[in-house]
Amino acid sequence: MITMGIETSCDETAVGIVKNGTEILSNTIQSSLILHKKTQGVVPEVAARDAFSKILSVVDTSLSEANCTWADIDIMACTNGPGLAGSLMVGIETARTLAYIYDKPLVPVQHISGHMYSNVLGRDIPRFPVLVLTVSGGHNNLILWKNYFEFELLGETLDDASGEAFDKVGKMLGLDFPGGPEIEKLAKKGNPKAFDFPRPMAQKSNLDFSYSGIKTAMVNQLRKIPELTDQVRADLAASFQEAVVESLLIKLKKAHKIHKTTTIYLSGGVSCNERLQQIIKNYCDKIGVELYCPIQKILSTDNGAMIASAGYFKYNHLKSDWNYKNTEMNLSHDLV
Repeated sequence: MITMGIETSCDETAVGIVKNGTEILSNTIQSSLILHKKTQGVVPEVAARDAFSKILSVVDTSLSEANCTWADIDIMACTNGPGLAGSLMVGIETARTLAYIYDKPLVPVQHISGHMYSNVLGRDIPRFPVLVLTVSGGHNNLILWKNYFEFELLGETLDDASGEAFDKVGKMLGLDFPGGPEIEKLAKKGNPKAFDFPRPMAQKSNLDFSYSGIKTAMVNQLRKIPELTDQVRADLAASFQEAVVESLLIKLKKAHKIHKTTTIYLSGGVSCNERLQQIIKNYCDKIGVELYCPIQKILSTDNGAMIASAGYFKYNHLKSDWNYKNTEMNLSHDLV
């Protein structure tokens, strides 16, 4: 079966076409990032207008790259939340209209479950249960993935996500937007022990995350520095990055000690961070657990192929409980 997935939850306009949930036929992405560099952050209305202007051409390009026609598409899937309301509605209404015109079943996909399924692309299906850490600009989640669409949310961000903290701290350090890749690049020139930043929520017994405090810590640290030289900036970036990735590892360790899965999945845009991958891989190697990241970096960020994959498995494993001809596309935060 061939599934088309549409993803417009933030600043990407993305359409992917996937066969049998794992084989990528096309994965077309048009970003509005260049527009948001001017404002050092995503402006919701700008993102939505850009998605509206691009969505149909991205659909056509994805079909062409997959060498498919509408007769080949069996299932339509689209992100229905969480995300920016205006951007989401562009994808939802496009998917709803195309599903109606071409008489295809329409499957709503929760954005985080899409990121989870990004690890399935190009691979075999998961060996459940799987412990999943998702890290991105808007979300931090620890999830016990029990079966195809049976999830247990173990922990989540209570305020700001790690990716948002990277972007804001990048701005404080005078770096380009988005801040995450720029901090990672600069951190390679710095000393991660030069500054002592807190490991947020490390002493809490729960599995939740919080990154508002570490941004405040950076503001306070910058006030103490008389001259922000290139080396000091690099040391700040390295020390901040180390604090964030260590805090993620601390929570992952706590979750694994409870649930003891044989497999851990890492997903979301921040999972591209090489230092984060390194320290989690070291931990997994030490305890004999398999670690999986998406096979391509582009699959860690927002994309249509992950939505197509999740939509395929949702359709095939929940279709007996779902009336796909009358799907209400609410902006839902439920994992299902």
